[in-house]
Amino acid sequence: MSELNLILLGPPGAGKGTQAERLEQDFHLPYIATGNMLRAAVEEGTELGKKAKKYMDAGDLVPDELIIGMILECVDDERCNDGFLLDGFPRNLEQAKSLDEALAKLDRSITAALLIDVPDEVIVRRLSGRRTCKKEGHVYHVETNPPKHEGVCDIDGSKLVQRDDDKPETVQNRLRVYHENTEPLVGYYQDQGVLRRFDGTRNPTEVHDHLRATIATLRLEDEI
Repeated sequence: MSELNLILLGPPGAGKGTQAERLEQDFHLPYIATGNMLRAAVEEGTELGKKAKKYMDAGDLVPDELIIGMILECVDDERCNDGFLLDGFPRNLEQAKSLDEALAKLDRSITAALLIDVPDEVIVRRLSGRRTCKKEGHVYHVETNPPKHEGVCDIDGSKLVQRDDDKPETVQNRLRVYHENTEPLVGYYQDQGVLRRFDGTRNPTEVHDHLRATIATLRLEDEI
């Protein structure tokens, strides 16, 4: 079976997590979400996790080489023999180049960078409209999935709140960081011929169908 070494790209709120869960089931690929991976390594007390914890406890960013080291541990596991789905890294050009160099040492390379493209105004509307219940974290949206009674969770009756990171000014700042640091990856992977674009304004099922068809075609082309 051909390898599918995939990276998910897109702005915050593009729906990468939702699509990753579906693709993980479709193609039985390990989902490497770097935020989750980092927290798990710290909780399990791995050697790299202990090193990362020192930076996190000090309020510093975890160095790229530690993150890449954790990714390589995952990639080198037999569960990733047929490929992997990477989300949350790289976040800038320097990280992308370092990741390519590290993967090359394992005789691996990125099969495709999957860009879920969504305009800023749609992202702001999506995220700023989210409301979360204080008790269990059930999520609603004032436009697309409103509760039966405004401000109250349908399931447990607790108050619905807007999280700080969903407030419009915070979303705008997250988008600014994305455009400055991460968006240059689009050109980087396009130059390598591995970028694939998807319209993230379509409903999640349509986006998933397009992603699944594209990835299946990539695997088929590689097997011919």
